[in-house]
Amino acid sequence: MLELKGLSYQVEENGGQTDILRGIDLTIPDNKFVVITGPNGGGKTTLAKAIMGLVKTTGGQILWNGTNVTGLSITDRAKLGISYGFQQPPRFKGLKVRDLLELASGNKKLTRDECCSYLNRVGLCAADYVDREMDTSLSGGEVKRIEIATILARPGGLLIFDEPEAGIDLWSFAKLTETFRILHGRGENTIIVISHQERIIDLADEIVMISGGKVVRQGPKGEIMPHILADTGGMCSFLQPNSDSCRQGKEE
Repeated sequence: MLELKGLSYQVEENGGQTDILRGIDLTIPDNKFVVITGPNGGGKTTLAKAIMGLVKTTGGQILWNGTNVTGLSITDRAKLGISYGFQQPPRFKGLKVRDLLELASGNKKLTRDECCSYLNRVGLCAADYVDREMDTSLSGGEVKRIEIATILARPGGLLIFDEPEAGIDLWSFAKLTETFRILHGRGENTIIVISHQERIIDLADEIVMISGGKVVRQGPKGEIMPHILADTGGMCSFLQPNSDSCRQGKEE
């Protein structure tokens, strides 16, 4: 279980302090799929980075399975099973997909079958990718799914993804959402996704809406979605412009 207690983050700006996160309290039970959404600039990505330790919070606590990880390094959090997927995953010229999978697994030597298993779980034909280099020959969607495969190769329980739909084509996006659906169906991980995409939001057990550095709404998808629709006048103010709701609004 993930527990955030009074989580705050401030930065120095123009001679004063700006509050990015304002005392966030949030509890996410095990094996839930939670989508964090809301207006741009509301603090979503900062919250995800704070959980992973990519930014150092200025107040509050982060507990994972009862352990206070607030002061722990990124490496120590990863050892406890917390993983993070970036908006734009890095590419590594000269490093093969197999190498990344082995690094993610703790420098454990993986058999070809083990590597193939992780790649197959994210919808990639393993034979075509296991010996490919992580360079510009791979599309954005391929890199995203390989990143998810590396996260699966690492023993853990909390998977955090920051806007995984960013920079990928519609075909890759469809494959990505199916990958998330399968992962959640296995019931092995707690999944947190930062997203504006209606199709990803639709996969959620719970939705957390953040605005102005605060949790303004939280609850089951069926309970929260109508409020989001009402608050945003049809989602287009913060959902991706190619979402179903936005297209319908334009056609009408």
